Amino acid sequence: MATSAAAMDGAAAASLRSVVQRVHQAAERSARTPQQVRIVAVSKTKPVSVIREVYDSGHRCFGENYVQELVEKAPQLPEDIEWHFIGNLQSNKAKLLVNSVPNLEYVETVDDEKIANCLDNAVANLGRKPLKVFVQVNTSGETSKFGVDPAECVDLVKYVKDRQCLEFCGLMTIGMPDYTSTPENFKTLWNCRSEVCKAIGIPEDQCELSMGMSADFEQAIEMGSTNVRIGSTIFGAREYPKKQK
Repeated sequence: MATSAAAMDGAAAASLRSVVQRVHQAAERSARTPQQVRIVAVSKTKPVSVIREVYDSGHRCFGENYVQELVEKAPQLPEDIEWHFIGNLQSNKAKLLVNSVPNLEYVETVDDEKIANCLDNAVANLGRKPLKVFVQVNTSGETSKFGVDPAECVDLVKYVKDRQCLEFCGLMTIGMPDYTSTPENFKTLWNCRSEVCKAIGIPEDQCELSMGMSADFEQAIEMGSTNVRIGSTIFGAREYPKKQK
């Protein structure tokens, strides 16, 4: 089976090229340039060798869902990778994440004041540059989803903006699992951005929208997304380790 890893590596790089083309086309349909949409290659559960293949093809922006996985992978990969943390972050893991990943560029899942404080303190203690963050909004109303309620979004953004070591960059959401209500979810985030920008007095183009994943990223871009998080369409199905009996 020695060829399987190489085949997978080659497939991931080829899949990325296809995704880039689709992103470019969706951006053009929404009267924007491809440079206005960032592709976060979500490498959750994938080995370093496959991530390296995508990196070698020229990509630099990667995302991980789990702190321990990112902490283990980051030191094995080039320092010019821009890491995005896109999973639910427990407050007791914030310090580990910030301290262990010097090239952590974004945390996309700030959904309450406590996690904002933990990240702010960790960055301050380390003395690194401010950490870019998105405020995660639960646009679908599902109890299984993390994120602040849309009605409380403005207050949390104001709180984040008052932290000295955090840089508020935009809003993030996750669509419905079956994608039937995704347009409504994306529209809700769009409306939240309008409210946020009016409340804090910034132009809307200074507040990013992180929405869209493998199954709906083209639609998300057409509805204004500037940051899409794409995993399986680039890397293939996730590979969870089998539980030992």
